[in-house]
Amino acid sequence: MRKGLLIGINNYNGHQLNCCVNDVECINEVLSNNYDGSKNFHNTLLLNEMATRAAIKRKIKELFAGDGEVALLYFSGHGFDDDNDGIIVSYDFEKDDYGVKMSEILEEANKSKFMYKIIILDCCHSGFMGNHGIIGDTSSLGNGVVIMTASKKDESSLEVNNHGVFTNLFLESLIGGASDILGNVTPGTVYSFIDQALGPWSQRPLFKANINSFICLRKNEPKIDIYCLKKITSYFKRDDSIYLLDPSYEKTNIRGSEHKNIPPYANKEHVEIMTILQKYNRNGLLIPVESTDMYFAAMESKGCILTPLGKHYYNMVKEKLL
Repeated sequence: MRKGLLIGINNYNGHQLNCCVNDVECINEVLSNNYDGSKNFHNTLLLNEMATRAAIKRKIKELFAGDGEVALLYFSGHGFDDDNDGIIVSYDFEKDDYGVKMSEILEEANKSKFMYKIIILDCCHSGFMGNHGIIGDTSSLGNGVVIMTASKKDESSLEVNNHGVFTNLFLESLIGGASDILGNVTPGTVYSFIDQALGPWSQRPLFKANINSFICLRKNEPKIDIYCLKKITSYFKRDDSIYLLDPSYEKTNIRGSEHKNIPPYANKEHVEIMTILQKYNRNGLLIPVESTDMYFAAMESKGCILTPLGKHYYNMVKEKLL
């Protein structure tokens, strides 16, 4: 079971925001299904006046209740610095009672039986999330808890392109920006994508986790399908081997064609292999040897070798980890 609670509040009394509801609606649209239309997250949305203090607390308890694969909490709205703790501000906030403490949210996540508990906050002072409210900056994360925040505890979270800056990048990462070769988007690849996009003078996102493996947040179209990727061990005897090429691998090398043609001429089986090798090349898994590209590697009877990334996937296939 994969379920999400998505909270977005624009209509704060006297403290209006512009993008939070749009953030939630777009996150819901992307997370609900994978690229192929298969169901991903079953989400509940709390928007504006629905997101009262009581409703948020009740729904957070319901989110982390029971067990399953992953429970995900996303919040876009105001955050408040309450000394040694942060608060996500509810629609019905009052002075000295602004909403739900981040330490309370973490407590619910820590005791949850879900394998993964993911908390994503796009609000000011969101970096408080995961800190122990009594002992300051010491992290106190239960097993399987993952936290991503838009900013450090003493920073604001900005808006751009009708989204929060953080959420704008989060959406881009989910629809492919943070996909690995097989199309998987994980919290780790998401954070790496966002971290690289925000410079040292921008708001700084934070990532905290207590996990022994990553979960896929969304499946995008693979850059190389698994069937083709698993052929890598049949082309290379070892991860440091050279796969030798010759002109028979080049599909345009046909006797009498207008292109340059030399024997041995294009061979159907070799051309099919070359098509896969070129996919490896385009995605950084291999490079031609002593040639500028794969065409010349074939026409000049050179070869190709695996890159460090290619060796990584080679060994994953060899060890039957894919």
